[in-house]
Amino acid sequence: MRSFLFVPAGSEKMLAKSVASTADVVILDLEDAVQPCAKSGARSLLAAHLASRPKEGPRVAVRVNDLSTAWIHDDLAAVMPHAPDLVMLPKARGPGDVAELGALLATFGATGGSTGILAIAAETIESVLSLASASWAHPRLKGLLWGGEDLAACLGSTANRTPDGAYSSPFRLARDLCLMAAKRAGVLAIDAVNTELADMEALAAEAEAARQDGFDGKAAIHPAQLDVINRIFRPSDAERAWAEAVLSALRHAETGVAVLDGKMIDAPHAARARRILAET
Repeated sequence: MRSFLFVPAGSEKMLAKSVASTADVVILDLEDAVQPCAKSGARSLLAAHLASRPKEGPRVAVRVNDLSTAWIHDDLAAVMPHAPDLVMLPKARGPGDVAELGALLATFGATGGSTGILAIAAETIESVLSLASASWAHPRLKGLLWGGEDLAACLGSTANRTPDGAYSSPFRLARDLCLMAAKRAGVLAIDAVNTELADMEALAAEAEAARQDGFDGKAAIHPAQLDVINRIFRPSDAERAWAEAVLSALRHAETGVAVLDGKMIDAPHAARARRILAET
């Protein structure tokens, strides 16, 4: 899973289009994409869509409302009979919230047995600090996503990026801690959306930096962003060739160290090579 597309759950047209999306995961959104007065209608629309949605196509995640709201129980009651692949938990404050959602999913018995959790782990100050202080590992947790928009509101920030487009210091901290916490938990690290829809070069640069740092995928808010994300998070032919050469050189080495293209390679390079070859 490398690309994650947010789709408003209150739009029948967008729900229908999501069936043919090139995203690895479509996130059908009952939270920020739906006004409070429209929650009930969006919930009913989404339940009907899930009931008739074809099995083939991208995996389905549903972003429910957060645990502090009165809506989450109705959200789960509407969607869990249709066994979505994943439930996305927004504004997760820490691993306790993941465990609480896991317990709620368990109440749906066999229907909820295989549903995983994606947690948005950097939307509050509490969650950012928790990323560094406790493990978020949980049997249902499949990935951690960070985001800078809600965090900016919590901090009272006037902007989350510097004039050159880079994230400013508090948001780089949240990004880095999310990456570290995801790797510690053994789950996917998912980079935040880029809201500049007209600037594909900026999206590509941000995705390249995220992949270089160790992120496994990136979220998108528009289908036009998916080609860039899918391309960047898929190993290139050159990377695959390098990975095969690394493993071959180490297999034929007399020790655990070899030289490839004038550079020393050893166990960490082999681990990276195996990850590259395991990606699709």
